[in-house]
Amino acid sequence: MGYKCFNVEMVYGGQENIMKLSLRIWILIIALILSMLAIQPSFKSGVIIKSIDKESPAFEEGLRSGETILAINGEKVEKLSDYTRIISNMLPSEEQKKISITTNSKEYIFYTNNTLSITVQDLPKSNIRMGLDLQGGARALIQPNATLTDAQLEDLIEISNNRFNAYGISDVQIKGVTDLEGNKFMLIEVAGATPQDLEELISQQGKFEAKIGNISVFEGGKRDISSVCRNDASCAGVTECAPSQQGYFCNFQFTIYLAESAAKRHADITRNISLDPTNPGYLSENLFLYVDDKEVDSLRVSSGLRGQETTQISIQGSGAGQNQDEALKEARASMKKLQTILITGSLPYKLEIVKLDTISPTLGNEFIFLIFFAGISSIVVVSIIIFMRYRKIKVALALLFTSFSELIIILGVAAFIKWNLDLPSIAGILATIGTGVDSQIMIIDETERGKTFSIRERIRRALFVIFSAYAASLSSLIPLYWAGAGLFQGFAITTIVGITAGVFISRPAFADMIKKSEE
Repeated sequence: MGYKCFNVEMVYGGQENIMKLSLRIWILIIALILSMLAIQPSFKSGVIIKSIDKESPAFEEGLRSGETILAINGEKVEKLSDYTRIISNMLPSEEQKKISITTNSKEYIFYTNNTLSITVQDLPKSNIRMGLDLQGGARALIQPNATLTDAQLEDLIEISNNRFNAYGISDVQIKGVTDLEGNKFMLIEVAGATPQDLEELISQQGKFEAKIGNISVFEGGKRDISSVCRNDASCAGVTECAPSQQGYFCNFQFTIYLAESAAKRHADITRNISLDPTNPGYLSENLFLYVDDKEVDSLRVSSGLRGQETTQISIQGSGAGQNQDEALKEARASMKKLQTILITGSLPYKLEIVKLDTISPTLGNEFIFLIFFAGISSIVVVSIIIFMRYRKIKVALALLFTSFSELIIILGVAAFIKWNLDLPSIAGILATIGTGVDSQIMIIDETERGKTFSIRERIRRALFVIFSAYAASLSSLIPLYWAGAGLFQGFAITTIVGITAGVFISRPAFADMIKKSEE
């Protein structure tokens, strides 16, 4: 048996052998593998808790947002419809019923006769994150009544995040956006919430207050708090970690400095408070922290501070976890949260709602199905037309494979950078697929022209046109990232990722496939 050797030039370079020529195809395959690892399809069952009422029995027993419900009273919960059916058959009830909820972390048992104040949704089937356009909820574009620096906007976002957490809402996305005129906004998205819920939370500026009993000791902000130690290890940090019955716990401590008026108020209030009989190192009453009159934490008061007009107070707390790393992370997060609300407690600016939207998750799911069905159908139809036009099954299959590859790479990058896919993002994906098909047809047409030029020269001419179009598209998409106060970021991100991956990965690989099919 004889072997025929080919000597074909690379798309972007001189002559190479066949093994070297396939390098671009291997790069595409590697990119696909990495994309699938980033997407990480999951087949786990259950429903994830998105929010839970802080006044509910389930919350009091320790159930928290972010946990996955696997079973209720021994009955398996695989999807949202299972959860709804089980709960509706049990609650509400005229008498107290025992509820046992098994999650991915532990089992919670409590008694109630009311409907559970828990918001859940199906467990994500991959690392691809869906925006409100697809999963439902409320979105608000917020503008402060003052001109902010980037640092001030970051502080405002952090304070706003803490406020939502204080209300038991975890699935909140808050980011700063800027329009083309340089105006700064906050874009807030809350899954599962109504516009009325979001408007109510935003309209309240957020008052922070520390009380002993029913008496206010000090409030957040510069009037009562001179400064808070945050980034100095000598006065802020985790002090110790140790095992506990539930896993591990870590204690933290940081110092706050009160204004003179607040220090005097603290001395007057604590002067007549007795010591804790079980632990004389502390007073018998705790210092409670409130945000918008909702309790967010409580702290022990050292006996050495009783009746003392001191401006320096040590705030202590702890974080718990199943292992030491989790406990340490929780302790640091709790310390940072307390430091933030002690510094500014309430929102430092009056906020104006510029735009307020609501999205139905049902409509979102139907829309994404129809959009992707239309896109995939278009790719298949174009591949069939290409086959009928050129009568080459390899060419049609190469176009089909390349188009799907670009889709997977875009979704992989979105999963890796944790980008929430919304309707503008999907529009960008479809636009990328469309331009990709155009580019591939251009490459095919060049290879099918007369033999005046070599196949290398013809593909090089096609790739030059493709790269020129890419440069023009990139120049127009970069400003679009900031247009409309960031509402078009999804379209810009997915389109830039798609055309960049296409020009530098998939389309050179497609050109190699076409060249091999012509050999």
